[in-house]
Amino acid sequence: MNPIKVMVVDDSAVVRQVVSGLLAQARGIEVIAAVADPLLAIERLKKQWPDVIVLDVEMPRMDGLTFLRKIMAQRPTPVVICSTLTEKGAPTTLEALAAGAVAVVAKPKLGLRQFLIDASEDLVSTVRTAAGANVKRLASRHHAEGVKPVPKYSADAILAAQAPQAMTHTTERVVAIGTSTGGTQALEEVLTALPEVSPGVVVVQHMPEKFTAAFAARLDGICRVSVREAQSNARVAPGQVLIAPGGRHMALRRSGAHYFVDVIDGPLVNRHRPSVDVLFRSVAHSAGANALGVIMTGMGDDGANGMLEMRTAGAATVAQNEETCVVFGMPKEAIKRGGVERTVPLQAIAQEVMRFAAG
Repeated sequence: MNPIKVMVVDDSAVVRQVVSGLLAQARGIEVIAAVADPLLAIERLKKQWPDVIVLDVEMPRMDGLTFLRKIMAQRPTPVVICSTLTEKGAPTTLEALAAGAVAVVAKPKLGLRQFLIDASEDLVSTVRTAAGANVKRLASRHHAEGVKPVPKYSADAILAAQAPQAMTHTTERVVAIGTSTGGTQALEEVLTALPEVSPGVVVVQHMPEKFTAAFAARLDGICRVSVREAQSNARVAPGQVLIAPGGRHMALRRSGAHYFVDVIDGPLVNRHRPSVDVLFRSVAHSAGANALGVIMTGMGDDGANGMLEMRTAGAATVAQNEETCVVFGMPKEAIKRGGVERTVPLQAIAQEVMRFAAG
């Protein structure tokens, strides 16, 4: 097979050097250019077009967001945003995802070289996944060689497995959504379609810390439902959406007839924090048949086991179909393991939520 051709666009010489080196040593990846700004990138694109672009957002002469929009209009190409991990830069990074970027790789301001080396497995995996992403859909609307793999914990690391409990039905219902690559755009489509009166929703979107608060605020401004980043002891209430904070797990618990969330520290689960499996397991334990599980676009298998646990506990379960996914990995694995009752296109998921609410 032909190698994945990658262009790195970042004004930091350290980022260009380290990212190019890490990608170049990975099997099946070829770095064809590493340039300091989008204008230099445009010149290189005239000679050779890459399969994936790794792009900074804050650069001289032309910002990454403007460059991204030009690329998506001219020739839709998978773009991975390499963004500094700050609250200040979060809105711009989210705007890049809305404009068609496939994923975000966060970088700190300090200790950059070592961080990028430590995160090399995720970087390589993200680039490989991006190469196969359905970027035409985005335009219209994560092992490196020689790198020690990160331990892949299951949800057992956060919540003990237990036999599903028979749940007493209550008037309150819960919708649990898990998604990853392509999920920011998919969530926007689903949540903006929900009416003000809808079941409480809990969401895990794989996203770095510092970004989820800005993501929730952006959605809150365009949705009829209320959207906010989750905090421990927040009630899951009708007409409200709680998004798990980046860097923390989120679990559902029941108190009387009401549901609340706990925000939990702990190891990566399926190499993610927050993890969909952790949320789904907690929903299976606490809500059972009072819940609807939805798994949407994303790479990997996070959420597949948890969705099966939800279905076993009596919950309704839905997966986004392959045709409307940017990456079909997570829904595909959930279907394969028997956790999915229905597979529907993205535009029908809000209808599934309201059908579930109507009983």
